[in-house]
Amino acid sequence: MIKTVNRVLLGLAGLILLVLGGAVLAAGLGLSVPSWWPFGGKDDVLLSTADRTRWRDEGWWWPTVIAVLAVLVVLALWWLLAQVRRGRLTEVLVDSGDGDSALLRGRALEGALADEAGSLDGVSDAKATLTGRRTAPRARIRLLMEPHAAPSVALRGLSEGALTHARTSAGLDELPAEVRLKAVKHRAGRVS
Repeated sequence: MIKTVNRVLLGLAGLILLVLGGAVLAAGLGLSVPSWWPFGGKDDVLLSTADRTRWRDEGWWWPTVIAVLAVLVVLALWWLLAQVRRGRLTEVLVDSGDGDSALLRGRALEGALADEAGSLDGVSDAKATLTGRRTAPRARIRLLMEPHAAPSVALRGLSEGALTHARTSAGLDELPAEVRLKAVKHRAGRVS
């Protein structure tokens, strides 16, 4: 979701800057601009002194400005925190059975999942990523399927094999997984 938000915000900011910059450049170069445009010559300013001080004496002006700026600051902080938040799970909390808990590196569990999933019949390559919380991880697995592979067989082998082994070895009650299957690109066989 954050990638979509970033792209939309970047696209909107770019479009606004492009339109405003082009219009200011056109007016600055002395090209014809519409009559409603706030400035039309090389010596005009974007906001006159009267425009800048018009609402200063109104009672609603300053609370509105402060509220809008506060919302912008909160949105900017949310966006910044979303950028630094890691998408991958770095560690999984494993119940050791004696009342204590141990930490399992997320990359180690991802590697074990990917290796076991990659060894399934008909699977050319497998990649695994852990997301979620360290007490309740979620797996995202991508399987690259060979042309002869049956997806149902690969999914059954994945759920009964790699996912079950990962869940039991990490002592998790459940390990929800999102599996994406993609076929290997290959040339059509020739018939002679």
